Amino acid sequence: MKYLFTSSRFVIASIFSVLCFPVHSASFDPSELAGTQTANATPAQIQQASQAGVMPNEALDMGTYPSENRNNTLLPGETDVRELLPSSGEAFPPPYGANLFAGGYETERSDGLNDNYLIAAGDKINIWLWGAVNYSNVVTVDNQGNIFIPEIGPIQVKDVRASEVNALVTSKIKQIYTNNVSVYVNLLTATPVSVYLSGPVIRPGQYAGMASDSVLYFLKRAGGIDSERGSYREIKIMRGGEAIAEVDLYDFIQTGSLPKLSFQDGDVILVSPQKAAITVAGGVRNPFRFELENMVSSGKELSQYSRPLAKVSHVGVIGNRPEGPFSLYMSYQEFQEFELEDGDKIIFNDDLHAQVMDVQVSGSYLGPSYFAVKKSTRLHDLLNYIPIDPTLTNEGSIYILRKSVAEKQKEMIDDSLNRLERSVFTAPASSDGEAAIRAKEAEMVLLFTERARKIEPLGKVIVSDDGNIANILLEQGDQIVIPYKTDLIQVGGEVLMPQAVVFNPDASIDDYVAWAGGFTDRAEDQRIAIVRANGLVEFDSKNPIEKGDQILVLPKVDTKTMQAVKDITQIIYQIAVAANVAIN
Repeated sequence: MKYLFTSSRFVIASIFSVLCFPVHSASFDPSELAGTQTANATPAQIQQASQAGVMPNEALDMGTYPSENRNNTLLPGETDVRELLPSSGEAFPPPYGANLFAGGYETERSDGLNDNYLIAAGDKINIWLWGAVNYSNVVTVDNQGNIFIPEIGPIQVKDVRASEVNALVTSKIKQIYTNNVSVYVNLLTATPVSVYLSGPVIRPGQYAGMASDSVLYFLKRAGGIDSERGSYREIKIMRGGEAIAEVDLYDFIQTGSLPKLSFQDGDVILVSPQKAAITVAGGVRNPFRFELENMVSSGKELSQYSRPLAKVSHVGVIGNRPEGPFSLYMSYQEFQEFELEDGDKIIFNDDLHAQVMDVQVSGSYLGPSYFAVKKSTRLHDLLNYIPIDPTLTNEGSIYILRKSVAEKQKEMIDDSLNRLERSVFTAPASSDGEAAIRAKEAEMVLLFTERARKIEPLGKVIVSDDGNIANILLEQGDQIVIPYKTDLIQVGGEVLMPQAVVFNPDASIDDYVAWAGGFTDRAEDQRIAIVRANGLVEFDSKNPIEKGDQILVLPKVDTKTMQAVKDITQIIYQIAVAANVAIN
């Protein structure tokens, strides 16, 4: 019986040893160093483990904290910050620099180790000695800033750069072991520090980070600066009740400069209350709310941050002074010397109307294609300066493409499409069968309107009739089209083979359509559009065809399946006139 009890204890102990001490292969695994004494590993193995991101247990137990972004997820018991920071009610634009806290860079962080990192208490340092003396250990920087090595004694490493710690410790060891001893020193881990954020920030409190982290990192972890109350221009780093550094985020935005800091436990990032602020709108590259460095600033200083566009000529200023509200309108040059104060609203404006305009020429012409002319210039005035070759140019069919007309045509087509959609989508149905028909019809109309909205009108202005050209005023951006003389007739739309056909004085419209393969099954053969060389669109097939004309066969709407035949037909004709396009 005693033998059985002893055997049972032996079996249990054997199983426990297998579970707690698994057998490792002979090949090196960096994770082996995480749970064993580093003194049993070679320097190469420990260095390999360090590069693999595996640290000894005593190193891993220090300073672990989550750095993932919660993406505004509230934990149980937390209050939404919007309930704690009510808005002032005014519709302010965002402050200049608010996008600094829009990204997720606080989760894209390193381990805090870099050449400029300053050694602090609690840091872990690997030390290897081999040769005449063999020694390997991970030492911790104590509260006095020292590490202790047997036979060597304490070595002061606090505030030493990470790039210099190897040379410093090696020199101290070489003072004792002068010959036949090789030394390698490596900083393993950086100790996290606890930093407080105070003042007008979204979530003030205590945050963990690395000593080498930037002010932006800690501010982002706290949700950023309160845009209505906090200052982007006066952020103090407090240590022991005294300011050791001051940060102006405008300097960082403008020049990329931030003070070089190494944070310590207990440091406080104090965001000051927002200073005098000015709202900027209008013709500027940066239409934000700007914070003044002083209570009074000049328009010149504000212009450096807001960056007005080159076209700006005048500036409007609205604000309040001790004597009451005011509103001023001045030239941009006068604004440079104007004194600005808290609450002013600035509007940059382009109020110098150009006295010249650009006009383009296309088609059959000789010479330049762009002309800068006075605003009062008429068509005949400019045509006198455009040389042409009379043998190649159809000067009696000139027309103009005008942007303002194209915009108006687009607006009218969109209005017609909107009315069509409303009439189809709101059409009543008296039965389930009729409702199904209406649904199918609405689907077809929607596809039609989507295609129709993509068509851009040409904005044609018909200025010629029977060789007579109207002497109209030109507008900015006009394009004068001077057609070429041609012997061809273009046939397109709902024909089987759209193509160009040689003009025949004895041929009718039906002849030209027949030469293009005839009508398709969807063609509307009763009303055919004729686009003349001067841009005019006619629907009278009895008129004779002339050289340079375009025959456009429009599609026919199926009256059996479509309720809104009239509306769709009207839109098809509008598009044909405005864009010379036949749409199904």
